[in-house]
Amino acid sequence: MNSGPRSAPHPGGIKSERWARSDRNGWAASPESAAKFQKFNTSPFVLMFYSKKQGYSRVSEIEGDIIPAKVFSSMETSAGRMVEEVVLPVYGWEVVPSQMHSIESLLDGRKSTAQDFLGVTLKSGPRCLNDEMAQNIGRDVATHVPTWAANHGAQKVDFTYGVLYGTKRLSNKKDWHILRSIAEVLPADAVVHTSHSGQWSIGYQRGGLDVTATVRIGIDWWTYLGGATAWIEVCLALIRACVVVAPPRTDVPQYAISDLAEILDTSGLPAGFNVAIVQESQIEWLLFLARHFCDGFQD
Repeated sequence: MNSGPRSAPHPGGIKSERWARSDRNGWAASPESAAKFQKFNTSPFVLMFYSKKQGYSRVSEIEGDIIPAKVFSSMETSAGRMVEEVVLPVYGWEVVPSQMHSIESLLDGRKSTAQDFLGVTLKSGPRCLNDEMAQNIGRDVATHVPTWAANHGAQKVDFTYGVLYGTKRLSNKKDWHILRSIAEVLPADAVVHTSHSGQWSIGYQRGGLDVTATVRIGIDWWTYLGGATAWIEVCLALIRACVVVAPPRTDVPQYAISDLAEILDTSGLPAGFNVAIVQESQIEWLLFLARHFCDGFQD
């Protein structure tokens, strides 16, 4: 995300070599050098729902809760599921009820057109898979796509393993192993026309059926779902729904997470910069959410 010229982080910050939140959360002290924002790997959707619950107006208010990331861990899956059930229908997809051991139990969403069947399995964030899970998903896709196509009168199946936030760089590559698993279990009569080697998709034909399977992470997923503006639409909607509007900030916040001040720095934005549907105090939240979908900001 290009957010315009960026100045140096605010002066000050935590001066001591170690910080602690034991008075509030019972966590032991941690070295400041280890407190990088990206390491917390917390769902932005969880952060927004929690901010709504707490009535927060400032990112500095939620920072004390981010540090002990365990606070949010139990909310990760449920928040992801809430996003799925609300957003998929908005963009024309059908939510697939969770039914164990059914032909479509792998899928969280589906969409049918005249000749195509689109199916998606969604995960709330990156690094959710282990080797066994990836292998099982790949085998299930290769096994069930003929039935999916037959049940929906489709000649083409497009399967997506989608991740709601993150980047490919943040992936532990277990999700890519889904594609390798598909390739390994394809029967001899399948003709691979798009190899997964060196990329995040595989395509093949079998019995007159054209199949593609793709891993889509973060912005890639949202663009596929609803176009180039879908992810920013979701971020802005979350901010409007979850963050309490506050007067413009006059103080200089002190962050324990060492790079958070730089991430939230708005001093480089043009004087006339305006996001019409959010207030000035909420712009830092837009940067806060955007950082979950990219590997860094550019000047």
